[in-house]
Amino acid sequence: MRCEGAGIVTYGAYIPVYRITPQSIARTWGKNPEEMSSGLGIKMKSVPSIDEDVITISVEAARSALQKTEIDPAEIGAIYVGSESHPYAVKPTATVVAAAIGANPFHTSADFEFACKAGTAGIQTCLGLTCAGMVKYGMAIGADTSQGAPGDALEYTASAGGAAFVLGSEKGGAQLVARITESVSYTTDTPDFWRREGQQYPMHGGRFTGVPAYFKHVITCANAVMERAGTKPEDYTHVVFHQPNGKFPVRAAKQLGFTEKQYERGLLTPLIGNTYSGASMLGLASVLDVAKPGERILVVAYGSGAGSDGFHIEVTDEINNLNRKIDRVEWYLSHYKEIDYAIYAKMRGKIMMRES
Repeated sequence: MRCEGAGIVTYGAYIPVYRITPQSIARTWGKNPEEMSSGLGIKMKSVPSIDEDVITISVEAARSALQKTEIDPAEIGAIYVGSESHPYAVKPTATVVAAAIGANPFHTSADFEFACKAGTAGIQTCLGLTCAGMVKYGMAIGADTSQGAPGDALEYTASAGGAAFVLGSEKGGAQLVARITESVSYTTDTPDFWRREGQQYPMHGGRFTGVPAYFKHVITCANAVMERAGTKPEDYTHVVFHQPNGKFPVRAAKQLGFTEKQYERGLLTPLIGNTYSGASMLGLASVLDVAKPGERILVVAYGSGAGSDGFHIEVTDEINNLNRKIDRVEWYLSHYKEIDYAIYAKMRGKIMMRES
């Protein structure tokens, strides 16, 4: 898909303050602490507090985006929240976000699900609506409080966080900080990860997780975006891939010909874990915190089941007019409180206090 003169107007991020290390989890289950940490490329992961969920994370990210600029929330005509951990099975997250930020009731909103790429699917939808002139601004949010069964490999990486992006088009009067000139999606039926209705924790398909799932989709999609844009790896200042752990995105980057300097700014998983729908979008937010006019960014999200959304992004001069001192991703990375497994289990509802 291609839309001339459309892209990002502003963005915001939010990461919960609490962290737990893989070593703490491993010791609880009698596993080798250092082996689990180095094997996944994770130093710690974020943990939502008892009073935090996808709604609160989405609201914080959305407010952060609006504080960076002077957009009137009433002009946001579409709000989409992508997540696989919405608080309600029947009750939209997006309507609560809309009310919290003061959006005009005459807007369209919905919750999206496609594992870890539900947020980027929202970006594509907002691009289409703004390009068509149906709305002036659209807001796409990717947020999760991801789940991992006690003792399961997912427990070491499944974390929490989210990012919000406001999209618009120049013909609609939007001042773009970054143009999205190309977007490609690549999707197949690959059963690498799933959770049935009513199940508390997801299952993963073992050998399907790596080569036939993540790498096939991410690498195919990245190559397709570069072919459409007429670019090569060396043409990009930054590259952001979905990051289920600290090793997969690095391996994908190297296979495609990218360097550490290109992927280091957007690689957040080693410090906060896998935020699922928020992962690639938080990585992009981190890059935009330091991006300069004229720089190119390649973003490739991935969602189990399976599919990838890829974006060719070009930063404009307008980025310098955005108040990027507000809620910088690096601030969230450096301000945290470490907790032990008992507190973590309490916060995540793995243990419950009995009524007296």
